Amino acid sequence: MTADRRNPGDETARTTASGVRRQQHDTSAAPAAPSIPKAESPPATPSIPKATVTRLADYLRVLAAVAERRVLVVSSEDLAVASGVGSATLRKDLSFLGPMGVRGVGYDVARLRARIELALGLDRGHRVVLVGLGNLGSALIGYEGFARRGFTLVGLFDVAPDVVGTTVSVGTATDGYRDLTVRHVRDLVSAAAELGATVGVVATPDAAAQSAVDALVDAGIDCILSFASIDPVTPPHVDLRRVDLAVELQILSFANAHKAQRPRPVRSTCRDAATVTATPVDPGRVPVGAHSRTDR
Repeated sequence: MTADRRNPGDETARTTASGVRRQQHDTSAAPAAPSIPKAESPPATPSIPKATVTRLADYLRVLAAVAERRVLVVSSEDLAVASGVGSATLRKDLSFLGPMGVRGVGYDVARLRARIELALGLDRGHRVVLVGLGNLGSALIGYEGFARRGFTLVGLFDVAPDVVGTTVSVGTATDGYRDLTVRHVRDLVSAAAELGATVGVVATPDAAAQSAVDALVDAGIDCILSFASIDPVTPPHVDLRRVDLAVELQILSFANAHKAQRPRPVRSTCRDAATVTATPVDPGRVPVGAHSRTDR
């Protein structure tokens, strides 16, 4: 049997009794290259509470108005007051976005807007289809807030014979207008993939809301906004938000009914100039409603 000869640094495959080939390395070879450390994975994004998500959307609205006034930096106090929240709540909400503000300076408006848009998933943009071209649906078409906040209206659907096939102009003066042809709801499944729709809006009467939601779900759209007063049934993977205008008014009614009555100042009414001269006036105390002629 010949001896197994190996040069330094060579690798030799040997067969053990079990038949497994084992690689042997000569430890006398030149030192191996240093191992490259694995790149650290980015820290996981903390889960943001739903209440915070709602307030982030409101902060984004305020920041858009601030940016229109060409303001570059906004303090946490000013942003909190404009958003109707406390400064502590605002700072806690923004802490979910990572380090942002500079103590004593405030928040960079453009950077904070971009960070909130990223957290809300608005950076990728959304393509919206609208089901229902009645009074409410027609009003939503003219809502310019869609485009300003990254939502592009790409499809219109209805079932009324006098509406299907008509052409509607959508868009804004800033971004330009374009014409969309109203399609039948039965074509929603095939059209959604073609349009790349990611969000569906239901503006139908209550009786048709469930069927409209079902059509959107069948089309693979799992983010739905419904303006119907009923609560449509959806699969667990579908995110549906319902906006009931009557409920919002009822909430306002409750707030008005339980609002503390503000004291109203009692003002004396003087219709005759002689009444003023007939009333004795204390030089140190001017009665409510009494005015000198020089004030007029």
